[in-house]
Amino acid sequence: MSEVFAARRARLRDRCNASGSASALVSRPANVRYLSGAAPQGSVLLLSRHEDFLVCASPPDDRPSEGRPDESLTLHVLPAPGGDTAVAAAGLAVAQDADSLAVEEHHLTVARHRAIGSVASQLRLADLGCAVEQLRVVKDEEEISCLRIGAEIADQALGELLESILVGRTERHLALELERRLVDHGADGPAFPTSVATGPHSGRRGHRPTDRRVEEGDFLSVCLGATYRGYRCEIGRTFVIGTSPADWQVELYDLVFAAQRAGREALAPGAAFRDVDRAARHVLDSAGHAEGLQPLTGHGVGLEIDEDPQLAPAAMGKLDACVPVTVEPGVHLPGRGGVRIDDTLVVRPEADGGPELLTITTKELLAL
Repeated sequence: MSEVFAARRARLRDRCNASGSASALVSRPANVRYLSGAAPQGSVLLLSRHEDFLVCASPPDDRPSEGRPDESLTLHVLPAPGGDTAVAAAGLAVAQDADSLAVEEHHLTVARHRAIGSVASQLRLADLGCAVEQLRVVKDEEEISCLRIGAEIADQALGELLESILVGRTERHLALELERRLVDHGADGPAFPTSVATGPHSGRRGHRPTDRRVEEGDFLSVCLGATYRGYRCEIGRTFVIGTSPADWQVELYDLVFAAQRAGREALAPGAAFRDVDRAARHVLDSAGHAEGLQPLTGHGVGLEIDEDPQLAPAAMGKLDACVPVTVEPGVHLPGRGGVRIDDTLVVRPEADGGPELLTITTKELLAL
């Protein structure tokens, strides 16, 4: 993998050189991991003319889930606790005869930016912007493999939960059990706080589990994700508790399923972000659910659970191949509940079979 990380850093270095900066200081943890293979807590990455440094507050953890630093990097561990790795990296840039330094202004605090400037007053500080985030959008097959394994783990955890007795158990209990199952099956941990929503809570995006107990006749909506080797995926499903769903539940479920299918089918290289959103949103709008819809239909995933691109009405840009995204429309009816269906897919050209579905738990409306 060393050559992979070196190639990523080379692409970033080319961007910096094109904008007139000889060195770059990367501080956002996901960006550090993308470029170096690991991001120990508080670490930063310095790209300089002569060598690249991973600057850490303490020696890196050797656990596989935390990643391992690229061996071609020079590891610089602060000599004393309490120091600022970004400030130390700026000092290294000065020692490397840099005359300019691009930094991630969107991640640094004002105080930290000032501290860097005071240590490296002779450097011209420039804004690196979201250059690394832009490089991260298109994934290589190794990254997609990590997402695929994470999706398999999430599917397995969800499938096992559905085989257990659910009535009488609380949202909070079920969420904790799902997160335990993710780890049991090899995940680094949950990709985000697991959402379990029952009855009138169901269908809400980002619902935080409560002590409400599952009851007969409830909609039960679940949204969870696994992190595997740093990469995060997402799955969401809605079920009915009891022997048979009510007519309104079937109707609402079929509507959201149709919207989700329309969004999935719109995924293709060259498709506009907002057109994917429009495909799913139009189905729900036409059925009278324009008000109260969530602000986006989906988003990119990777080293963070919410990455570019954003599949939203005003989003600008077009999809590339090998971009993993979620498609997650939902409808919530206040006081009654609702439906969310959420998949992680990888954009693929039609010649390769179209979008690759990573999360494969059935989307049939199951009565549990």
